[in-house]
Amino acid sequence: MQVKKILTRSCIAALMFGVFSHAAMADQLDDIKKAGKVRVAIAMGTPLFSYADDKMQPTGSDVDTARQLAKDLGVQLEIVSVTNAARVPTLQANRADLVIADLSITPERQKVIDFSTPYAVITIIVGGLKNIAVKDYKDLDGKRIGLTRATVNDTLTTAQAKGADIVRYEDDATLITSMVTGQIDLFSSTPSNLQEMQKRAAGKNIELKFAQKDFELGIALNKNQPRLKEWVDTWVKTNMKSGNLNTIYKKYHGRDLPASVQNVQ
Repeated sequence: MQVKKILTRSCIAALMFGVFSHAAMADQLDDIKKAGKVRVAIAMGTPLFSYADDKMQPTGSDVDTARQLAKDLGVQLEIVSVTNAARVPTLQANRADLVIADLSITPERQKVIDFSTPYAVITIIVGGLKNIAVKDYKDLDGKRIGLTRATVNDTLTTAQAKGADIVRYEDDATLITSMVTGQIDLFSSTPSNLQEMQKRAAGKNIELKFAQKDFELGIALNKNQPRLKEWVDTWVKTNMKSGNLNTIYKKYHGRDLPASVQNVQ
């Protein structure tokens, strides 16, 4: 009887191990195909990457990238609009399957989420009013500078400009408005946001001060999703090789992707 009980428990344990092992290997790719849609988190309000056009429809290089990905996957695109700070939390909470939202690939983020092969790049800059002399980080000491919270701008500027008074905003749209309306005189952001500020406040003489760093962007997904990651990586490489991703990027940003991104193997 004792032997029978031990054997029974062993069988149950083996069965449960198989169930949990299967669950652990489960992948969102099948769920996306079954649902017939892919939920993509996009940070709207980011000029050139993701914004509303004159008909209030989503557009930009990230939006076009998401549309092409959904089309090639054979499903509908559901845009999940998020702030910059909510990009990673939205993915972790499973409110989105992927994030295509000018999200830079950094070691800190790679600890909690996975990234695809780089599909684009973003340049981080410091800009501000022409009459303020700023050439590098040390010139920011004692000065007030605005940026968007939970971005590489935030991480980089916080680390390099320790003497600056940093004002953090929840999204790029609020940062742009603050600069245009004179709430701040300096900012850390992107060339596309600088262009938007110059367009909206032509008389304020807002200019580029110095470039901070170039970052590669990746399509983000949750960890332990091997089949979905493999599909997305293959999709990026295929569309990079065909020139589709470069065409999308150049359409909005007016320049080609760097060779280091285009020549990915």
